Amino acid sequence: MTRSRFQAPSRIFIATLIVLAGGCTGSLTHIFPPPHGGQPGPPWFGFANDAQHSADSLVASQGIAHIHWRTPVDLAPPYDNGELFIHYGSVTVTHNDTVIVPVKTNSSGSFRVEAHNPFSGSIVWKANSDYILPAFNIPYLWVPSFSPAIAPSGRLYFAGSGGKLLYRDNPDAANGTVKSVVFYGASEYTAHKAVYDAAVKINTPITIDSQGDIFFGFLVNGATPAGLKSGIARIGADGSGSWVSAATAAGDGAITQVQTNSAPALSPDLSTLYVAVHVQPDASGFATSGDLLALDSGTLARKHSVRLIDPFTGAPGILTDSSTASPTVGPDGDVYFGVLETNCCSEHNDRGWLLHYDATLSTTKIPGSFGWDDTVAIVPASMVPSYAGTSAYLIMTKYNNYINIGTGDGMNRIAILDPNATEPDPVISSVLVMNEVMTHLGVTPNPPGGFREWCINSAVVDPATKSVYANSEDGSLYRWDLTTNTFSQSIGLTSGVGEAYTPTVIGADGQVYAINNAVLFALGQ
Repeated sequence: MTRSRFQAPSRIFIATLIVLAGGCTGSLTHIFPPPHGGQPGPPWFGFANDAQHSADSLVASQGIAHIHWRTPVDLAPPYDNGELFIHYGSVTVTHNDTVIVPVKTNSSGSFRVEAHNPFSGSIVWKANSDYILPAFNIPYLWVPSFSPAIAPSGRLYFAGSGGKLLYRDNPDAANGTVKSVVFYGASEYTAHKAVYDAAVKINTPITIDSQGDIFFGFLVNGATPAGLKSGIARIGADGSGSWVSAATAAGDGAITQVQTNSAPALSPDLSTLYVAVHVQPDASGFATSGDLLALDSGTLARKHSVRLIDPFTGAPGILTDSSTASPTVGPDGDVYFGVLETNCCSEHNDRGWLLHYDATLSTTKIPGSFGWDDTVAIVPASMVPSYAGTSAYLIMTKYNNYINIGTGDGMNRIAILDPNATEPDPVISSVLVMNEVMTHLGVTPNPPGGFREWCINSAVVDPATKSVYANSEDGSLYRWDLTTNTFSQSIGLTSGVGEAYTPTVIGADGQVYAINNAVLFALGQ
């Protein structure tokens, strides 16, 4: 769908919309049980899988020949004239292949987590959260995400009210107790529960590193007894909590918050935490400037920071809470993060820019030509046999060119980019951007022109089969074979809907999980 800062959302996708029970559209004539399930394997830890947000799977996918089962992730989808503007949280999958599904349970934004059997899709257990959504851009219904995460110990964490985290040990078991941990102290929360529940709200997905340390952003509206200010929280693997305000972390009193929906990321050696922060947004959720911070992951002290600058104008880019762009950290420590262009949206067709820095944020490197609402994935160069460059890894990204915004022609693509080679930007030729190793157009025409958009906030990369799985607003999931630059498999999930962002995941047994129109689909052989 066309997402302009200044234009209302497109209304062109509603003609064939048929809403069924549970929020799904279209019809499914064949649902097959998976050939195997419950197999131990690498977990899918949370948003974009790991703390670097590489979105790389450690197990080969089964492919997407059949739909094994499906389940709603939203019991009251907030359709706006047939379109669905919402950030759905990522599925997580345990080492023993239990599928953890975040579910929005009503129109006001209540949530629960459900544990599903990977073989049948049946519910093993479910637990309600008392999480309260932060304020968001209501006119466009950009509902923020609710994203659980799994620690290396196997403990499952998910957001609760008042800035606390709820957790459950042994999430594979049918029975278990949900407990909580609070970054500013459990006794403080208990003593002033009503105050903290009203004032403090987690506003990012949860990031957990390989040592079990937890990081997330939170918003504070009003005074609290502990003097909390909007910022970044850390809960150590030992349960100890700490926090720093966004303003203190940035060294700038004009900075007010961590960007909503933007998950913190860690360097490969786990010593540095990368967080996007910005000034107070306007009523539409747009902030006119912001910084990318590099913090000490143990103390949350600032190590480095950089103002996020539009490479064309030389002025600050726009950060928006309507985005799910999170920092991605490459194997070499380089950091990637997307923003909107300064003069949104005709300047660069509402594509924004993928900004690119070294690990210290002191060297600005080659930008990408799209980035504002996508968390890019890491593609080992060996996955692309035709690639003849020198980079050890490439970047996978959504690559839209929104119709009727600036010079946008609706030729919405996905792309593999070389982060260390350049070409002229396809919209603004005076700017050099990452070289396009390969791109692929969308499949389904989108009147009045172009092709349906790729509705992804993180597409899963499968190195074992040299594939990327990407979800489209045409209602289908596609397997992009990087050896041939073709869609070697596709499967229809729904009749299609204009929607915001959905993550794609590969489970421990190789099943592929994708969300389309408020329903999670489990797919495989």
